[in-house]
Amino acid sequence: MRIHLASVLVDDQDKALRFYTDVLGFVKKTEVPLGDARWLTVVSPQAPDGPELALEPDSHPAAGPYKAALVADGIPATAFAVDDVQAEFQRLRDLGVRFTQEPLEMFGVTTAVFDDTCGNLIQIAKA
Repeated sequence: MRIHLASVLVDDQDKALRFYTDVLGFVKKTEVPLGDARWLTVVSPQAPDGPELALEPDSHPAAGPYKAALVADGIPATAFAVDDVQAEFQRLRDLGVRFTQEPLEMFGVTTAVFDDTCGNLIQIAKA
């Protein structure tokens, strides 16, 4: 068994696609119209056939309270692996990304947490 697909709930798929591709550096893999929304996924350019991240509309009534509770408690919706947390933190901060946790080492792991502009906190950690 392996992870094939993960998802984040986003408040605007167009805004999310711009952020996840133009800022974070992911690449759009799939875009299929589905009524008012789309089946929209991105992948890492280093693994175009690897796990996909679906940018899911957060229109379900439970999504808003769920996302708000995670953000209020500082809990990331998901985490991405990076080679160098400090370097990625600096690159993203230089692009205007707002961090809620600057790089922090605990138990031998360095992490940082940022706001994805779509209602989620995302953690980066050294791979």
